[in-house]
Amino acid sequence: MSEFNQRKIIHVDMDAFYASVEQRDDPSLRGKPVIVGGNPNSRGVVSTASYEARKAGVHSAMPLAEAKRRCPQAFFLPVNGRKYREVSLQIRAIFLTYTPLVEPLSLDEAFLDVTGSTSLFGSAETIGMKIKERIQNELDLTASVGVAGNKFLAKLASDLRKPNGFVVVASDQVQAFLDPLPVERVWGVGKKTAERLHGLDVKIVKDLRQLELTYLTKRFGTLGHQLFQLARGQDDRPVESDRDAKSVGRETTFALDVADREILETVLLELACDLGQSLRQEKLKGKTITLKARYDDFRTLSRSHTFPEGTNLDDVIYHEAKELLRGISLKQPLRLIGISVHHLAGEGFGQLSLFDEPEAGKEKLAEVIDAIKSKYGEQIITRARLLKRDSEKEM
Repeated sequence: MSEFNQRKIIHVDMDAFYASVEQRDDPSLRGKPVIVGGNPNSRGVVSTASYEARKAGVHSAMPLAEAKRRCPQAFFLPVNGRKYREVSLQIRAIFLTYTPLVEPLSLDEAFLDVTGSTSLFGSAETIGMKIKERIQNELDLTASVGVAGNKFLAKLASDLRKPNGFVVVASDQVQAFLDPLPVERVWGVGKKTAERLHGLDVKIVKDLRQLELTYLTKRFGTLGHQLFQLARGQDDRPVESDRDAKSVGRETTFALDVADREILETVLLELACDLGQSLRQEKLKGKTITLKARYDDFRTLSRSHTFPEGTNLDDVIYHEAKELLRGISLKQPLRLIGISVHHLAGEGFGQLSLFDEPEAGKEKLAEVIDAIKSKYGEQIITRARLLKRDSEKEM
């Protein structure tokens, strides 16, 4: 048996995270459509929609004006990034109770490798259920959890019965689990790839599994090899914690493909803030910023820039990612966008600044801003560029 088949992987995905936190903190919003993103009359986009709003067709990255048209009775709330990051850290603390191998994908989802934890806490299924119950009991939030032998299967399992789902894929039931699923469920099968597969009379995973490797690679290139493996439930990617990874990254897959540069920049800002916070939490800095962009046909591009000094500052990461985005063609919309920071080292690495003040002063300023926001809330102090951005949205 290969190594990745011996692993015990859990994928935890919070349900409508931002909206659920707001509904938890304001019980009058429970059971009502909540859209987090800001003023519906602005040019902003939806960050998260509650499941009540999703029934009206609202989804993340949708323009707020369109969300209002589809769900006029919804409650529109601003993004409170500080609060969501604090809750995310509380969730992370629960994860770390069971394993140090936690790989965050964003504020609201992560992979956990519990292979070495079962002798202490019970089976992977038991650990997954304990985590789910603790998130509910301690934080009053729901999570969907998938348990399997690799990342692909665990993530697929967690998504299968959202919200509040719990799905275990036993090692001897992998093919029975996969075969009846629509081929669109396979990682990398977007709208265009699905259309091509349907043209080959491939509708479910079982149909895909019956195709030869040589045929798939001839038709789909390197994606064909991946499709061949995933149709058999094979995925050898390890779980990498922030501390142990050679890089730290965050990415978002859109419900619908996005080509609007303003929407993409909004998402990059959110990812950069999450990354900066995570790096500071781990007392790490990185010298290389990489932007990842994936199209619907699964063609993936990356653009990188390396600085002379390391950084863990949100604005530096965001500004560089935004510049790298300029080098990405948006003639074809994106289904995924992400940022990663490479060449990591401890905080003695130096600190890159976009401004002229001394590095120590810049770091101290970041600490003071973090402390003020932690005490008084996310909106109490805002960088000038964000203040200008908000005022433009109100026009």
